[in-house]
Amino acid sequence: METYTWLRTFADSWHLLFMFLFFIGVFIFILRPGSKKVHDDSANMIFRNDDKPGGPDTGPANGRDAKKREAK
Repeated sequence: METYTWLRTFADSWHLLFMFLFFIGVFIFILRPGSKKVHDDSANMIFRNDDKPGGPDTGPANGRDAKKREAK
């Protein structure tokens, strides 16, 4: 049996099974019972340093950076 045929047979059988089991393992790892806190923390990470919500009057044009500063 030549190398290509052997590798093709292996990929069609055992490697496909390995990839499927790996996918199921990752899926179960994501949905494990203790991961809710980790996922909530990751989802709210971008809001961690907000002091107050922005309104229509805040932004780069109207906020504290409204004055253009000259580089020296």
